[in-house]
Amino acid sequence: MGHRTRIMYIERKAGELTGAARIGRVTFSKTGATLRYRDQEFQSLKGRGFKANYYHVGTGDEYWISGPRKDGADALYSTNVAPTIDEDVWAEYWPEIRSMPERQGQAQ
Repeated sequence: MGHRTRIMYIERKAGELTGAARIGRVTFSKTGATLRYRDQEFQSLKGRGFKANYYHVGTGDEYWISGPRKDGADALYSTNVAPTIDEDVWAEYWPEIRSMPERQGQAQ
């Protein structure tokens, strides 16, 4: 049996209020304390983060990782920069999460 996956919003904080962000599929560890996105591993800050809830295991950089919202306001703090949406989740993200099936093949 494989680990659970989910489309998530992933924003690199690196000491800032806002940062580069993506919408992509993450894989959860059995306990949910560790997430994998592509070849990167993130561990929960267990409430110890400031404006972040996970850190990158290799670099220590902090990230805000959460489920995407139907209204697209996924960032912890408002930003005018749209996240990059991974191509492999377009077909699911637009119709199922954002309720916009007409945008199914679009990156943003």
